[in-house]
Amino acid sequence: MTDRHPVARVTQLTLGALLIVAAGIVGPLPGPGGIFLFAGGMVLVLRNSRGARVRFARAKRRWPRIGHAVDVAMRRRSALRRRARRKGPR
Repeated sequence: MTDRHPVARVTQLTLGALLIVAAGIVGPLPGPGGIFLFAGGMVLVLRNSRGARVRFARAKRRWPRIGHAVDVAMRRRSALRRRARRKGPR
């Protein structure tokens, strides 16, 4: 985690959790709104919670195809590094 002020980190973590909850409420409505709220909430939670990152890594090991898709969709640095490593030098 980066060196952010603890209040800012807790605020972002709380906002992320609220976005995830809002995604569950907005999800049944027509349109893709819930997906974007959930993705934004996950980004905030994963950036600010070590425990969430550990659980996310375990889930990625258990379901690698879904974990890869989530990494690519969230444009995580780890997914970009793995993709560059797979392509290798040309």
